[in-house]
Amino acid sequence: MTKAHALIVDDEADIRELLEITLSRMGLRTHGASTVAEARQMLAEHEFDLCFTDMRLPDGDGIAILQHIQREKPGLPVAVITAYGNAQAAVESLKAGAFDFVSKPVDLQALRKLVDAALKLRHPAAAPAADDGGLLGRAPGIDNLRAMVERLARSQAPVHIAGESGTGKELVARLIHARSPRSAAPFVPVNCGAIPSELMESEFFGHLRGSFTGASRDKVGLFQAAEGGTLFLDEVGDLPLHMQVKLLRALQERAVRPVGGETEIPVNVRVISATHKDLGTLLAQGSFRQDLYYRLNVIEIRTPPLREHAEDIPLLAQAILARLAASNGLPATPELTAEALRRLQAYAFPGNVRELENVLERAVTLSDGKHIAASELQLRGDTGNGQPAVQVAAPAAAAGDPSKGGAAFEDQMEEIERRAIREALEKARYNKTKAAALLGMSFRSLRYRIKKLGIE
Repeated sequence: MTKAHALIVDDEADIRELLEITLSRMGLRTHGASTVAEARQMLAEHEFDLCFTDMRLPDGDGIAILQHIQREKPGLPVAVITAYGNAQAAVESLKAGAFDFVSKPVDLQALRKLVDAALKLRHPAAAPAADDGGLLGRAPGIDNLRAMVERLARSQAPVHIAGESGTGKELVARLIHARSPRSAAPFVPVNCGAIPSELMESEFFGHLRGSFTGASRDKVGLFQAAEGGTLFLDEVGDLPLHMQVKLLRALQERAVRPVGGETEIPVNVRVISATHKDLGTLLAQGSFRQDLYYRLNVIEIRTPPLREHAEDIPLLAQAILARLAASNGLPATPELTAEALRRLQAYAFPGNVRELENVLERAVTLSDGKHIAASELQLRGDTGNGQPAVQVAAPAAAAGDPSKGGAAFEDQMEEIERRAIREALEKARYNKTKAAALLGMSFRSLRYRIKKLGIE
């Protein structure tokens, strides 16, 4: 394989020498520059696979080099060297498009991991097939989302995914991971709202045996479980304030301290977060830390609600029905009648794609296995004859006061969840372990949801 070439831009000769020695031992060829002007000249004369640049240079800064590379050498990963503890400079460089950053003094182990990840971009993974977890849809909003996934897959920057419940935030996070240099390492999803507050620190960072009552063995935390890969923090807006402080430190130091431990353990993890809540509102209310917000929300993307790309409903419905047919052992995929398709496209789907899946799953059960009629679609507000009593309008957040619309929608979703848990408990004769299995969640998560939703 051809040796990779790296450009190192720093006016401190000892830093350049350290990087050159380390990269040479990894099999890279290195070129050094001490100013922005020298760097631009070398970029014009040579082809590079990776660039390191200091933030402060005699005739400019690292952002100027980063912007020059984005114009002249798009696709070349740039890692910015920042002063220790300068979180603002690190975040600024990531927002400007840096692949990653390293802090002085340089940690050689972290540096090697960064180089390995950057060089994997020379041989990107093949695009996922549409039926293999890809983003289905031809609407402009979905096209833009796909383009953002491609761009973000080439970066190590923290990403925050905003969007209503059921719009596919975890799917987007998985796609970013799958297309990134971290794809061979674990993708670890965690629902922050489903972990009891008193167990959060142990779940995230692990614990040592004997560190608290019941800790009979050492436990690896979620950060360590995601080593080299991606940690997906779903519903990050539900984190209590005491945990936000600890999470911020882990992100800043790139290290975690297990409960009962005396030393921190370095971790190499990319964090992607998501929530259906408005973090800006939580900030104003004082229930979410501003410093953590800026650390997580380096780059924000939005998953559009289904009502904004209703033209994609036929394509989505066909894919969902094909999957349901395969899982239910049907000889062929059921087809929606023209009237059924019209009903689906006229409905606002406050529960988005997840609600579309639930509606179609019920319809497959009611149908003859070949066709699905409009009368077999049970949408919210139905009178019982297959016709909606009142057409469901888009949530008020789409037009008006977003806080009121979001609250109303959240109440609706909580009521659906409350009903599902009650039905599962009744089926299991109030055995919580069996009910949790029916719902596909852990016993601890079910107990937490029962308490949170106020179920007797």
